[in-house]
Amino acid sequence: MNIAEFSIRNKVTTWLLIVILVGGGFLGYEEMGKLEDPNFTIKQAKIVTLYPGASPTEVQQEVTYHVENAMQQLEQLKRLDKTISREGYSEVSVEFKDKYRAADMPNIYDEVRRKIQDMKHKLPPGAQTPVVLDDFADVYGIYLAMTGEGYTYRDMQEIAEALQRRLVLVPGVRKVQVGGVVAEEVIVEASRAKMAELGIDMALIQKVLESQNVVADAGRIRVGDDYIRISPTGEFQSVESIGEVIITDEKNRFVRLNDIATVRRLYEEVPSSLMYQDGQKALTLAISTMPGQNVIAVGEAIEAKLDTLENLIPLGIEIHSIYNQPVEVDKSVSGFINNVVEALVIVFAVLLVFMGARVGVIIGSVLLINVAGTLWIMQMFGIELQRVSLGALIIALGMLVDNAIVVAEGMMVRIRRGENAIEAGKAVVGQNNLALFGGTVIGILAFSGIGLSQDSTGEFVGSLFYVLLISLSLSWLLAITVTPMFCAMLLRADKNFDPDANPYGGKGFMIFRGMVSRAIQFRWVTIPLVLALFVSAIFGFGYVKQAFFPNANTPMFFVDVWEVEGTDIRTTRDDALKVDAFIRELEGVEQTTLTVGQGAARFSLVYSPESQTSAYAQIIVRVQDRSQIPGAINQIRDFLADELPHTEPKIKTLRIGPGKDAKIEARFMGPDPAVLKRLADEAKTIMYADPLAIEVRDDWRQPVRLIRPIFNENVARQLGISRDDVAAALEMATQGAQFGVYRDGNHLLPIKVRSADDERGDVANLQDIQVWSQVLKNFIPIGQVVQGFETVYEDAIIMSRNRSLAVTANANPATELAAPVFNELRPKIEAIDLPVGYRLEWGGEYQDSNEAQESLFSALPAGFLMMVIVTILLFGKLRQPLIIWLTVPLSIIGITYGLLIARGAFDFMALLGALALIGLMIKNSIVLVEEIDHEIAGGKQALTAILDSAVSRMRPVMMAASTTILGLIPLLKDVFFQNMSITMMAGLGVATVLTLVVAPTFYAVLFKVKFDKSA
Repeated sequence: MNIAEFSIRNKVTTWLLIVILVGGGFLGYEEMGKLEDPNFTIKQAKIVTLYPGASPTEVQQEVTYHVENAMQQLEQLKRLDKTISREGYSEVSVEFKDKYRAADMPNIYDEVRRKIQDMKHKLPPGAQTPVVLDDFADVYGIYLAMTGEGYTYRDMQEIAEALQRRLVLVPGVRKVQVGGVVAEEVIVEASRAKMAELGIDMALIQKVLESQNVVADAGRIRVGDDYIRISPTGEFQSVESIGEVIITDEKNRFVRLNDIATVRRLYEEVPSSLMYQDGQKALTLAISTMPGQNVIAVGEAIEAKLDTLENLIPLGIEIHSIYNQPVEVDKSVSGFINNVVEALVIVFAVLLVFMGARVGVIIGSVLLINVAGTLWIMQMFGIELQRVSLGALIIALGMLVDNAIVVAEGMMVRIRRGENAIEAGKAVVGQNNLALFGGTVIGILAFSGIGLSQDSTGEFVGSLFYVLLISLSLSWLLAITVTPMFCAMLLRADKNFDPDANPYGGKGFMIFRGMVSRAIQFRWVTIPLVLALFVSAIFGFGYVKQAFFPNANTPMFFVDVWEVEGTDIRTTRDDALKVDAFIRELEGVEQTTLTVGQGAARFSLVYSPESQTSAYAQIIVRVQDRSQIPGAINQIRDFLADELPHTEPKIKTLRIGPGKDAKIEARFMGPDPAVLKRLADEAKTIMYADPLAIEVRDDWRQPVRLIRPIFNENVARQLGISRDDVAAALEMATQGAQFGVYRDGNHLLPIKVRSADDERGDVANLQDIQVWSQVLKNFIPIGQVVQGFETVYEDAIIMSRNRSLAVTANANPATELAAPVFNELRPKIEAIDLPVGYRLEWGGEYQDSNEAQESLFSALPAGFLMMVIVTILLFGKLRQPLIIWLTVPLSIIGITYGLLIARGAFDFMALLGALALIGLMIKNSIVLVEEIDHEIAGGKQALTAILDSAVSRMRPVMMAASTTILGLIPLLKDVFFQNMSITMMAGLGVATVLTLVVAPTFYAVLFKVKFDKSA
């Protein structure tokens, strides 16, 4: 008793399987996580170290060098991806090997911290403890902005923090962060004239302020039966009380701080970052969800919670949505569900038309059971519903009916002849079971490169493989169990059936038989003709556009405004607000979000926030429809060129999948910064000369001016003044020096001492700044201990990669595709003469695409070897597998002409589609060749067996191809799957027709079958 006979005889067991799969599918759909795009692990860490007062070169040599050394010892290290050394700031970006996944990262981060801890003693005095940032990859899918006309930053901060405390308690919420806060500080503006008059040293003020407001344990004492804590008064109760602090001068006179200084509570004069929503100052609430959650349900819970918190939000405070992942996911999933339904309807309609109502209902029902079972197993293994997994379901729909079509078509023919249903099922499944299983395994193995690929791109699209693995495995199981039972229940014998009639004697079948017969008869014309088509396709493929990943459907884009390096953040803010105001006037613009000084929170996994820098601003623009983006971008570019020509703008859309902001990167590496910058300038000159290259720049940016007081050590030593004294005096007289903190509830406000407004801010007054002389016990002008002030230039940024200094010249294409521009620039830039010890590396889209393909292709040999082994094991011979594999290259014919006609691009997803075609073609060829062998084994002459098999397998093969091709139609509307759909539809359509004709011809050639007209 084979499995088909068992399934028909034991209907209760078969129905139980159906109920489990369908019921599990409904429950799984409700419970499974739902995302817009699939998660992938950002295998990186950042180590940030502050070294106040140090130049970029000092930071690079004294801090960055030691951090890089420590990271180099990690066995998990892939490369030191990017190292930034700025004034007083070191940032080392570490990238880990592709094989690690999210579960491995906590242990890796612990190892990073241990290495940093072991290295700390090597850092210079003044360098702060390195901080390991392991959460910068967290995604805050719900990103809100808070505005309030007439409200201060402190007012909005208190409201935001009140909301934060409550929203973090919503089930499914992981973290809530408040952003855009402008910090408060206590400013003590001291008069240098009064301090000099009274002979008060700044050190006295510092000592008092640092000690006065410190929490100190005064002990406990027993009083009777009680043990009572002692807590002395004297700490600051208010900002005003700071001015009442008593300071003792050199003559032991008591002076209140208010007598020599003004104490005020202000917002920081030079903020590190600023946020604006539609031109109004704003704070942000960034909310991240727990992994594996249904973000739609979490979003609804957050909305409900916000509704209950309306009493916490005063009149005039408004909450805006910058990005709402639950809404985007709901749109995306709903759209894809519609696509799945459309694909199901198309497949079902094709089955009804070509297979008849009963067989159509049978196969359509099996298809629905398969989809439900797939959803259930996906939920059990934690595979979320997202762009890639839903796309995989649509791709699978046409493939899932292949096995069921073969079984149903075979049983239909036998049952119509009057054969018993059990015997028909037993015979059909017994004859085809092994071939169907082998074809299914090969279909799965064709996608194995995706599942085994370890890099971020492979992880991003990895669910494609696992969904197809589940669904195709189920399709084989259901084809040999449920399909025979349904056929036994619904198919009936044809009372008018003529046992002597040829079931394949219809006109269509006979025309096709004649085509195959002529192809075999004129085999030495057929094969050269096919080879000519193949060669033309290879040649034509060179004219197919190349790409990596397309842009997203989200109607959103970004305007990065880069000022000249060293620009004050307030100037950056003013210029960015001008751009923001212009953008809001454009047609179709719904809202703008402006962040100054750094990037926004990572609201999408593919969004990379820019590190903190005063010369940077970003405007996040949302429009009504994605089609409005190109026109808006052109107008913004014109405005920036006319009104802010000194800026370096970069305008980009939200992309899908991993990638970089600069699509074309020429990275020069070597020991000498001057040589590297010269090489980068040559590359930029080449880029500027290309009209299709825009946004040309390099990552070291412009040198910045530096004021350098020339310290007169001889005079200074005589006066008891050190270099530190001079630096401290300059700091206090300009931006102010921090002397202690003021504790205000859960906030710590720095207490900064600085000169009065009328004594600072003018660079011409630097030489008059007063510095305390320990010898004279009085203040003297700083001009007496410095020989003068000189203005010089220094590199503001020193970049390195993998322990080597690196300057990257980068650009973007004026059109959507980078490959044509890159191919034009590459030979010219590679022709630059590189000195000994210097090298050129290509980054950007070229690097990302190459690494993704290398990872994919490194996993392919094992999968292809298994496919070859399976085909050999199926037949136990060599010539039959050779025939099958000879048909595989024919897919390139359809791929090339399909992409050229549709003006599509061969991107990463199209590559995956091409690999999938291999499995589909091998499945079709196996079914055909196996039938030829079966017919020959049954005693037919070879040529007759070839022709009969080609005709009998034409309908299932054409049906399988048609359902796959037509089922992909809904994906043509999605930019992510568009090129993949074109590749599979055109490739499979042409290849299927050619395979049905060419495979029999190859069989006749390899087995030396002579042509006989009587066949």
